[in-house]
Amino acid sequence: MSLPPRAAVVKAALTAAVLAALAFGLLTILDRSPAQAAGSNLSNLNSQLSQQQARQRSLSSSVGSLSGLISSLDGQIQLVENREAAVRAELVSDRAQLARVHVSLVREQARLARLRQRLARARLVLSQQLISSYEGDHPDLVSVLLNARGFNDLLEQINFLGRAEHQQQTIITFTRQAKLETAQAAKDLARLQATDRRITTGAALRVRALAGMNALLSSKQAALQRARDAQQLELQATQARANSLRSRISRIQAQQRAAAAAAAAAAARAAARAAANASPPAPTALGSGGGWAIPYAIVLCESGGQNLPPNSAGASGYYQIMPATWKLFGGPGPAAYLASKAEQDAIATKIWNGGAGASNWVCAGIVGIHG
Repeated sequence: MSLPPRAAVVKAALTAAVLAALAFGLLTILDRSPAQAAGSNLSNLNSQLSQQQARQRSLSSSVGSLSGLISSLDGQIQLVENREAAVRAELVSDRAQLARVHVSLVREQARLARLRQRLARARLVLSQQLISSYEGDHPDLVSVLLNARGFNDLLEQINFLGRAEHQQQTIITFTRQAKLETAQAAKDLARLQATDRRITTGAALRVRALAGMNALLSSKQAALQRARDAQQLELQATQARANSLRSRISRIQAQQRAAAAAAAAAAARAAARAAANASPPAPTALGSGGGWAIPYAIVLCESGGQNLPPNSAGASGYYQIMPATWKLFGGPGPAAYLASKAEQDAIATKIWNGGAGASNWVCAGIVGIHG
């Protein structure tokens, strides 16, 4: 039993859809494992990329913190260097003062030695004189007067006694002065020696303190620099891994797009082949034999196979013919729907003209039939 024309068209459309679905399903089945693997791999790569980016942010923050600490240490080192420069200037001044103190010390030592020599000589002379005075006679003024051999001898004796007394007093005074000067020189020498020790000790302490501070800051700066360099190297490695992951992700996405495009193209080709194989049925015989004067697909689109009254534009009948067109091609009566189907078939056949007049029906373009 043959199918009616409408069922044939429906069957053709369904056949095209089924063939397209089968083609797409076949491609999906063939590509399912690689696509799923690619999707899984892409998800894994995106997760790794997110981890690398988070690690980059953490490392960048850490490198920034270390750079700030290093900058702070640089400022501290600069302060220490400024302090060191000031202390060096103080050391230069101390050393100059120390040199002057050494000169004074040497001079004072030489002076003390000379004074001690003078004191020793004075003490020697004084002791000899005292011994001589003790062992010898001690003439007084009466004995000198009685023993004088005249006035001149008396004057000479008196002058001699005066000079001897004066000399003795001079020696005593000199000895006393020498002793005082020697004691003062010894005090000055001790003071200079104490100053020398103080300056030397203070300078050495400042130098050691600055050296310790510089060593500590330099060590800390070197440690921070090493930490920053290590994290910068790790950051660069992380960036390189992230770039590699981005490249792999781009390649997988490109492969997925190419696979999707190939599947779509294959589905389109399959649908085109199915549509080409399911061409609409040829129109049946014209006239009053019960067939249609134009392809049934157009009739279905225009009127659904019913003798419709005029629409808002005035078209009516099985073929939705406009009143002016109906009169132009010799249709009886004022409108197509008032005529019999046979009369409508005859006018539609004239209008169709073997397909040359297909443009008179808008639905011909809609269903893909062109004259």
